[in-house]
Parts: sequence; C-alpha cells; structure tokens
Amino acid sequence: MEWRDRGLLLAVRPHGETSVIIDVLTQEHGRYAGVVRGGTSRKLRPVLQPGAELDLVWRARLDSHMGAFTVEPIRASLAVGLGARQALAGLNAVTAMLRFALAEREAHGPLFERSLGLLEMIGEAELWPLAYLHWEMALLDELGFGLDLSTCAVLGREANDLSYVSPRTGRAVSRKGAGEWADRLLPLPNCLLEIAPAPAEDLLQGFAVTGHFLSQHLAGEMQGKPLPDARQRLIDLVARQAADPSAGRGSDPQAS
Repeated sequence: MEWRDRGLLLAVRPHGETSVIIDVLTQEHGRYAGVVRGGTSRKLRPVLQPGAELDLVWRARLDSHMGAFTVEPIRASLAVGLGARQALAGLNAVTAMLRFALAEREAHGPLFERSLGLLEMIGEAELWPLAYLHWEMALLDELGFGLDLSTCAVLGREANDLSYVSPRTGRAVSRKGAGEWADRLLPLPNCLLEIAPAPAEDLLQGFAVTGHFLSQHLAGEMQGKPLPDARQRLIDLVARQAADPSAGRGSDPQAS
C-alpha cells in the first residue's frame, strides 16, 4: 500500500530511540499517523515541527497498518519561526482542535486548505484571532454542526437586526424575533457575521458561541470529551491582550 500527498504536521511523539510517530492532516487522505524512521536526526528534527507543510509518501504492507512516512519539507512552520506568544498559542490551538475534531482517514480537503491559509497569516497579530474564529465556524460547518446566521429563525428574511443565536439549532434570531426568549439565547456579535476589525470583547463573545457548539454538539458526539486546553489558552491570551496590548508580542521562553 502506498500513496503520496501534501500534509500539515499536527503532532510528533518519540518512537523508540531514533524514530518518531507523526500525526498529519493530508489534503486527500485526511488525518493519518505513521512512523518516520530517523525522525530524531539532525536533518529531520528541524523539519518535523508542528505547523510545517510536508510532502509525504506513506507505505504499509496492509491498509489497516500504521505504516511509515518518508517526508520532504514544503514550507516550515511560520509560528515556530516567529516565536511570539500569540503565534505559538494559535498554532497549538489549531493543531489541537484538528486532532480533537477529525476522525482518522476521513478526507477534509476544504478544511485542509483553509487550515493552511490560516497558518500562513499567523504573523498578522491584529487580524489572526478573527481569522481563527471564522476557522472554528468552518470547522463546525465541515463536521455538520454549522451555524446558520443568514436569516432570523423566527421572522425570516425580513429581519435585519440579527442579535442572537439559538443554542439548540445554531440559527440566528433577531432582537424583535427573540422577544421574551432573549435571555435564553446566545449573544450574536457582529464579528461572526462579517470579517472586519473587531474589539476583543466581540471576539470573546464569538468564541463563546463557537465554544458552545464545539463543546455541546461536537464534543457531545464524543461522549463528553473536553475541548483541548490549547483552545482556552489562546482565548485567555486574547482576553489579556484586551487589557494589555503587548501581552502576546513577546517571545515564549519555552519556545527557544
């Protein structure tokens, strides 16, 4: 069994004395794990960094086996190169959420491309948290839990003051349509409706909305498996930056 594909490196763990097992999201084959022999070598260690884009060849005697990868670099991890707290926190959140949400060996081509695009702009500190928020919406949509924020679930297309999201259906509700049920709905910040500069308070409201559907709907399909801590660390950093704009700019001492 053999195939070749592009892949986004999600995680690396030791395997024996000189090899590693890598977890990758590939363009055509979905998430795959496999052994890289000599992965701890001086040549391969700098290549095998989470967030790197790789040219992969996978081989195994049977399709059901873990198999082994040979790898060639396409593009190094931008987040690791930058070393900034927000970039590293963002990378960790993306890779952790992909490992959490995606079953192995199920293709998600559009999400693969969107994830690469998100990581390409990880150095744009002011825009990246909003891009990540919309990536979470795309992740929900890819897995069948997408939000419908196009019209009011109660009044239809005539409503133009969309202000809430139903925590059960994920559909938008206008202020007029919500009526006395408003306190049972999730606030809908404008940053979920369009990609435009947004204050941190709106971003945090947006993360609360996507977090509800990730934890209550997606994670509910996984017997209550909790969301990765890496996601909350990124959100906490966005909150700290609201109070101190320099909070995410310094290098992470653990990254060196």
